[in-house]
Amino acid sequence: MSDAQESFISHLVELRERLMRAGAAVLVLFVALFFYPGSGYIYDLLAAPLIHVMGPNAQLIATGVVTPFMIPVKVTAVAAFMIALPYVLYQAWAFVAPGLYEHEKKLAAPLIVASTFLFFAGVGFCYFFVFGKVFAFIQGFAPKSISPMPDIEAYFNFVLTMFIAFGVTFEIPIVVILLVRMGIVSVARLADARPYVIVGAFIVAAVVTPPDVISQFMLAVPMCILYEAGLFFARFVGTRAKEEAAKEESGAV
Repeated sequence: MSDAQESFISHLVELRERLMRAGAAVLVLFVALFFYPGSGYIYDLLAAPLIHVMGPNAQLIATGVVTPFMIPVKVTAVAAFMIALPYVLYQAWAFVAPGLYEHEKKLAAPLIVASTFLFFAGVGFCYFFVFGKVFAFIQGFAPKSISPMPDIEAYFNFVLTMFIAFGVTFEIPIVVILLVRMGIVSVARLADARPYVIVGAFIVAAVVTPPDVISQFMLAVPMCILYEAGLFFARFVGTRAKEEAAKEESGAV
C-alpha cells in the first residue's frame, strides 16, 4: 500500500471517529432532554409564541396517529443538535486543523465561536422577535368566522425552516470574512456588489419566509446589515492575514 493510500485511509478513520463523537454528543443530549424536561415541555416552549398570539385557550391539533409522539421527539432531537453544535463544530475544526497554516489555525477558533454565537443569535431573533410579529400579522387577517387550529407537524416544519433561514442568514459576516481572508475576493469588490446583495437578500427572503411583508423585511434587512458588518470586519482581517502570511514566508526563507 502506498503512502498516499495509507494517508487517505487514516483520514477516513479520523473522519469516522470525529463523526461518531459528534453523533454521540447529540445522542446523549437527546436522551437527557427526552427525560428532563421532557419532549412535550420542549414542544410547548416552541409553540409558545403562536399560543400567545392565538390566546390562552388556543390549542394545536395533530392529524396523524403517531404525530403527538413523533413531533415532540423531532423537536427534542433538533434541540439536542443545537445545544451540541459548538462541540460538533469543534470536531469539524479538529479534523481540518492539521492541514491549516498557523495563521489559519489562529483564525479557526474565533470563527467557530463567532459562527455558533451568530447562529444562536439568528434563532433567538426569530423566536423572540419575528414570530410574535408574523403570527400577529397573519392572525389579523383571519375572518371572525374561522377558528385557526394549526397542525403541530405543519407548525414544526414552519418553525424549523424559519430557524434555519435566520440562523444561516446571521452567518453572513463569517462568509464575507472567509472570502476576504482566503483571497477569493477583495473587500472593494464586495462593496461594489452591494446593490446586487440587497436585491438578492429580498429575493431570498421572499422565497424562504411566509408570503407576508413583515417576515420578508425582518429577514432581508438583517441580511443587508450583517453584510455591511462583514465588510467592516473583513478590512481588518484581510490586512492582518497579509501581514501574518508575509511573516511566515520570511521565516520559511
